[in-house]
Amino acid sequence: MDDRLAAINLSPFQLRNMLKTVVIIIDEHFDILYVNDAALAMLETGLKQIHDRKFYEFFLDDGIERSTFEIALRHQEDFSETEVQLCFKDGRSVLTDITASCFEIDGQRMMLLEIKQIDKQKKITQETLQHAQQEAARELVRGLAHEIKNPLGGIRGAAQLLEKELTDPEQKEFTQMIVDQSDRLCSLVDRLLGPNSLPQRKWINIHQVIEKVRSVIYADTLHNIEIERDYDPSIPDLYVDPDMLQQALLNIARNSMQALKSDNTESARIKLKTRIERQSVIKGKRYGLSALISIIDNGPGIPKELKDTVFYPMVTTKQNGSGLGLSIAQNLTNHHDGKIDVVSYPGHTEFTLYLPIKKRHE
Repeated sequence: MDDRLAAINLSPFQLRNMLKTVVIIIDEHFDILYVNDAALAMLETGLKQIHDRKFYEFFLDDGIERSTFEIALRHQEDFSETEVQLCFKDGRSVLTDITASCFEIDGQRMMLLEIKQIDKQKKITQETLQHAQQEAARELVRGLAHEIKNPLGGIRGAAQLLEKELTDPEQKEFTQMIVDQSDRLCSLVDRLLGPNSLPQRKWINIHQVIEKVRSVIYADTLHNIEIERDYDPSIPDLYVDPDMLQQALLNIARNSMQALKSDNTESARIKLKTRIERQSVIKGKRYGLSALISIIDNGPGIPKELKDTVFYPMVTTKQNGSGLGLSIAQNLTNHHDGKIDVVSYPGHTEFTLYLPIKKRHE
């Protein structure tokens, strides 16, 4: 074994470029002195283009905390940070763990950055946890719905019987109010439970569904929000319920519209995008091909305190919102063995539906 190891003659430069971990060396002015191949891939640039560029030039102003690096370089203090969201100026965002090591050569202060992308591992862990939490929440809602609807039926029936005994029209108004409010609460409970019918599937071009959604939101925006399309025409027909899927996409799109309007976003924009992804993992199951439908807006982003609960029923930041739109969208997507993924930071919110692509003989 020792002889075989000795025969592997790799230079330190070759070894660094074989690493999947991003390695970057910067000086105290944030000038980039060295990058390995993994760093070039993450920054999506070439070796010639990296020279004479500052490290922070690749990121949005809130995409990297410059003061953390400045203090560490000034005091020559190493640090590590986990789950750091790096937001690039080209609209990309990656979740990373960062380790910074400070050193000095010939009186020049430098910092070695080791950046490890953890998006995929984090997503799988989050999806498993969120799926379990959402299933528990749904079971809780089902139990509460049963306990609420039974007495509501009794209250409604009693009000109707009482109304028959009354002769004064003014008193009948009160019994009718009881009936109306009982019906309203019953309707709210039904909406909390989500759709109770099975999907009526058929083979359809997914872009036909998206175009219907685009037409609806285009009419609703009163031309104040730009609607962009970026479709992949190679996506084959999907075996889906077009009405359910349209409702799911419409709920997400309306959520984006409301966020843009409430924030008074300048040059407000919603982008509808489709792509194909190979070897997607959806709820722990691997699919060879999946269709991705993304709804992207340039609004304020989802508040940090809501990111983990955004799909729960009754969770909303809107004054008059019911908080059911995204919850219903997720239930409808679950009926198609799919999932909804969300990436959000200021200026960019992207909801992506993952739908398995099945062959006709399946």
